[in-house]
Amino acid sequence: MNDRYESSLDRMNRSMIKRKLNQFVCTVIGLLAVILLAPSTLTGQTESHDFKNNSNSDQTNYEEDLQLMGNRFLTFASVVRVKQIETSRTEFHGVDESAVHSTREARIFREAIEKAWPGARMTWAFSWLALQDQRKNYRDLRELLVSYHKKYGDEITFIPGAYFSPMYNSREQTNRDLHEGLQMVSEMVGNGYRPLAVIAGFMSAENLRYLAEEEGIHVSQGTIWSQYAVDNGDGDGSIVYPYYPSTEHYAKPAQSEKDKIDCVNLDGWTVDFLNARYAGARRIDGINCGSRMGVGPIETVIRLGTEKGVRQMLATTSTHFDKGFDLNGFAWVTSIWELSLVEARKIWPGYQGRNGMEGLDIWLSEIRRRWPDAKAITHGEFGMLWREHYKNNDKLDYRFVHRGSGICGSEPELEIRWFMNKDFRLATLRDWLAQTPEKVIDFTRYDIEAQEPADPEPGHPIRNWSLMNRLNQKGTRPQDVPMKIEELYPEEQAMIKSRYPVLFKEGHPLRIK
Repeated sequence: MNDRYESSLDRMNRSMIKRKLNQFVCTVIGLLAVILLAPSTLTGQTESHDFKNNSNSDQTNYEEDLQLMGNRFLTFASVVRVKQIETSRTEFHGVDESAVHSTREARIFREAIEKAWPGARMTWAFSWLALQDQRKNYRDLRELLVSYHKKYGDEITFIPGAYFSPMYNSREQTNRDLHEGLQMVSEMVGNGYRPLAVIAGFMSAENLRYLAEEEGIHVSQGTIWSQYAVDNGDGDGSIVYPYYPSTEHYAKPAQSEKDKIDCVNLDGWTVDFLNARYAGARRIDGINCGSRMGVGPIETVIRLGTEKGVRQMLATTSTHFDKGFDLNGFAWVTSIWELSLVEARKIWPGYQGRNGMEGLDIWLSEIRRRWPDAKAITHGEFGMLWREHYKNNDKLDYRFVHRGSGICGSEPELEIRWFMNKDFRLATLRDWLAQTPEKVIDFTRYDIEAQEPADPEPGHPIRNWSLMNRLNQKGTRPQDVPMKIEELYPEEQAMIKSRYPVLFKEGHPLRIK
């Protein structure tokens, strides 16, 4: 009996030892996994400013070898604010939006993105007031978004001056705002966190330099391509895909290493190239058709409704993810949806009870269906991938072809071609159905000196920060008249021919028609 008892006891002890050993091994493996995975779950910087490539696969398993070329990217951001347009620390325009800023709206928004695109990472930008507001809804909101950084890998950053800091603030003041705002973001997130990018709307060359050299941040959403006569500031003249800005002007690509600011400048919203030719908005068939129409919500799913709005968003996306991808070797679509839009219909009767969330779900889901390899990553990640691939602007050669969607100002019979590089940007337009001659509608030269406006004085903002010289697409100046390419000055034709000789080659399919 004792032998049987001891044998049974031995078996039980061996079983317990085996279970404990398994538990120990699992614990060790789990700890190793946490140690190995922890760096890849941070889309911002901790302690060091070094960047490690992360991509979109799922919440905890990112590809480590993601490259710029050969991929399609979506960057998506949301702005958290108190007032509609906080142009400085103490000045604002528009309505108070605090009633539609709570964890409820944030959960609706973030969960909709995760449902449509599992594993997508996005960027959240806090305004100055939103970082400092001590009301419960803002305290809870800040805590929730920090949890999204940990759960999804979202980037959390700062936005100065409500997209329009240079229009209302001195460069020195904006630098102070950037320094203290980023410091508040780091303290809010904790563990030495630093974002890889800022969201800024417009950002002067000096402020971009400051970000790179003093704050160690090398990516900024610092230009709004083609914006003119919209909201509180104008800034047409840049190229539409990333570039290193010049010390002379934020919209000008750097011309040399000495001229280069090491802060990748990103557009804010991908827009329809045809609709973007116009200043402000046009009234078409009883609809206010904004020149910013593309993948942003206000001009599409809110103003046009879900069905038509999503069609336009997908048409804009297709321009980049289809033909644009073929022409450029990579493709990028970007958008910013302010958090207030989840329930802005409560404070804006003109929204007709729409908030665009249904359209957001359809748009993201359809991108996943049509381009299943597309990556949804943060602004900082995308900008740093671009910076890893391009060391300067010398090899930039962005080309786009877009035919109208038939919605609002995107005329279905028109075809626009864009050519963008370090030296210039060139746009041509023709009626492809009627086969009318192709004419130049924009020729912005970057080889000549540019100058930004001076600092604005208090109470006297400087609205226009555009870079316009030879010919501009908006047609706002007497000289902005479409012309045949042969009507450009000989030296200008020579510039174009040096980059794109096929445009002048008889019989070539890409020749100016």
